[in-house]
Amino acid sequence: MEEVRVRFAPSPTGYLHIGGARTALFNWLYAKSNGGKLILRIEDTDTERLKEDSVSQILTSLKWLGINWDEGPEVGGNYGPYFQSERKELYKREAERLLAEGKAYCCFCTPEELEAEREKQRKAKQPFRYARTCRELLPEEVKERIAAGESYSVRIKIPKEGEVIVRDMIHGDVSFDLAQLDDFVIMKSNGMPTYNFAVVIDDHMMKISHVLRAEEHLSNTPKQILIYEACGFETPNFGHMPMILAPDRSKLSKRHGATSVEEFREQGYLPQAIINYLTLLGWAPGNEQEIFSLEDTCRQFKFEKMSKKAAVYDTKKLTWLNGQYLSTLPLQDIMPEVTPFFIRAGLIDENWLETNAAYFEKLIDVVRVRVKTLQEVVDASTYFFRDLTEYDEKGIAKHFKPEAVEILTECLTGLEALEEFTLDSTEQVYNDIAEKNGVALGKIIHPTRLALTGRTVSPGLFDVMLLLGKEKTIKRMKDAIIFINSL
Repeated sequence: MEEVRVRFAPSPTGYLHIGGARTALFNWLYAKSNGGKLILRIEDTDTERLKEDSVSQILTSLKWLGINWDEGPEVGGNYGPYFQSERKELYKREAERLLAEGKAYCCFCTPEELEAEREKQRKAKQPFRYARTCRELLPEEVKERIAAGESYSVRIKIPKEGEVIVRDMIHGDVSFDLAQLDDFVIMKSNGMPTYNFAVVIDDHMMKISHVLRAEEHLSNTPKQILIYEACGFETPNFGHMPMILAPDRSKLSKRHGATSVEEFREQGYLPQAIINYLTLLGWAPGNEQEIFSLEDTCRQFKFEKMSKKAAVYDTKKLTWLNGQYLSTLPLQDIMPEVTPFFIRAGLIDENWLETNAAYFEKLIDVVRVRVKTLQEVVDASTYFFRDLTEYDEKGIAKHFKPEAVEILTECLTGLEALEEFTLDSTEQVYNDIAEKNGVALGKIIHPTRLALTGRTVSPGLFDVMLLLGKEKTIKRMKDAIIFINSL
């Protein structure tokens, strides 16, 4: 069996889109589950759409997700360069070979002439097809026009009738009528290759065995097969993964919220959750399991289980998954991800962290189980770092009634008397007071929680007390009593 070599080939026109990340993931899974290699190639020939720092952002996002490549930028390999902009001579050489073999021809039609033809066909309500105006030009005329300095592109000659069959690993055989195609451009007049030409040359020279990509590229595949055949190259295996649609089943766009890996990272999502979620967009292990690691997926992965149906983008599901990972991952995996959020919020700095690392870890461990994102960990922790300036309005109406003063005062007295301020001792104070007064524990816990946090929802009350410490706990309870008396 030939070596499995797959590739992920993004264009550096922005951050890594969630759809691109899924393509990279499934290529990585296919390579690893078949003992193969993932090649990363940067398709940067579209100079008009390139964005500065986009390459570094894409590489950073891939590495953050845990998707590492075997050949490509920063890694090297035997089939480079891995930037298309550095491979222009290869494309030029192959185009010249096709011209010499009579499989391609020079087209001198100007943009204005092509637009006039396009408008003519538009008025006739016909799809645009190049009229093959320059296909039968005599070699002498071609040489004369080139020598005269006329601008030209290079078009491939394709049969005028017949069909191209794409043998797809997901969709089966898909037939395309050649009458729907024309002699398309493979080299632009500026000397740059078109996408379809460059990708074929690169995939062949990099010995790509399987081209696994999004379904929207299926329409490009017949053109690429025609180029493979004209060049005399062996055609790779194709697999086109289902599209990712918005919840309303429209094309996914910015109006549906975050769509890039970097945006999700900034909002406080974990790489493990994003990977898990992307895996579910078009693939499932065939059971009810929804939570699985990258390693688990790799062991179970079979490309044949890819769905043909479009996957629906659902951030609620992603957020739920993120909450699961946030509460169960080892703390050492959470700390490097959550710390920058606290620093950006101005709650801590590096100096504070050096002397309070153990306390900070305990705080994160307590808070993380009740929230869904890293940003929510920060939002749920502010009262540990800043003095309370207000209480939740609904909480005031429900828990800060006049009788709460007596409850808080009794609790305050019990806490002040403790020699050891521990989880067990503070809880015992509250159990004793509840039993003595014949009331449910919640009746005294709720006003205390509001007094200590300003909120009606928090981690376990006694965990909160320990993190605040005895001095701050007592002060906040006294402040709450004063506040209630002022109502």
